[in-house]
Amino acid sequence: MPDPSAATDASAVAIRLDGVTLKRGDRAVLTDFSLAIPTGKVTAVMGPSGCGKTTVLKLITGQLRPDKGRVWVGETEVNKLRGADLNHLRRDIGVLLQNGALFTDLTCFDNVALPLREHTKLPEPLIRRLVLLKLQTVGLRGAATMYPRELSGGMNRRVAMARAMALDPGVMLYDEPFAGLDPISLGASVRLIREINRALGITSVVITHDVEEVPKFADFCCIITDGRVVASGTPDQLHQSDQDVVRQFMKGLPDGPVPFHFPAPPIADDLLAVGV
Repeated sequence: MPDPSAATDASAVAIRLDGVTLKRGDRAVLTDFSLAIPTGKVTAVMGPSGCGKTTVLKLITGQLRPDKGRVWVGETEVNKLRGADLNHLRRDIGVLLQNGALFTDLTCFDNVALPLREHTKLPEPLIRRLVLLKLQTVGLRGAATMYPRELSGGMNRRVAMARAMALDPGVMLYDEPFAGLDPISLGASVRLIREINRALGITSVVITHDVEEVPKFADFCCIITDGRVVASGTPDQLHQSDQDVVRQFMKGLPDGPVPFHFPAPPIADDLLAVGV
């Protein structure tokens, strides 16, 4: 299995986390975490709930800063940025949140137009053309005047994808983009991610649990457990892996190295603590 930190050609790596440790209180979310995300590819980041996948996205966008280690987007060290410099970096990163996070009092058109109006000085006629083009890309130009409450969950997420692409970012981050979608919407979303990445020549990072869908869109993938990358490679390489932890996750086995129970003290201690 390839080493997740083995890539040495800087031009071939769009995002790199080097030796990152991040703690929440006394609990380490990531420990000596290293990952190189290839340029121009779709990378799937997988792992059980609570393993630190979304934390990786927050480190890339500078929402969180590591206690140790460094985070790079291109040649920029994200963890050193503040204020205007950090905002400038974020303009080149599109983010699709799990719930879409559309503004409910704005139409689909105005939701997609918002980043263009806030961050550019483009004239309104050009903004209109760009917004309709982005909505056409996700198949929802006909819903431009509708409000998020009038759309299904899957359609809302596609509008959010159009908004994330509004400023033509070089990097797209997707946080569980398939959660709660029906099979048709899921299939459309998988195809969209792949086609957008190819058409625009961008780098995409997809946080997902949908093991069966990963081979349909990902060029590269990794599995995180216990705050570390335990395996990385192509989808085929992970499916063929004989590592117990990889087999457990890829096959959805209930028993294996990844426990079902979150770490806890003996139950007798908890009962004593609550006076039972």
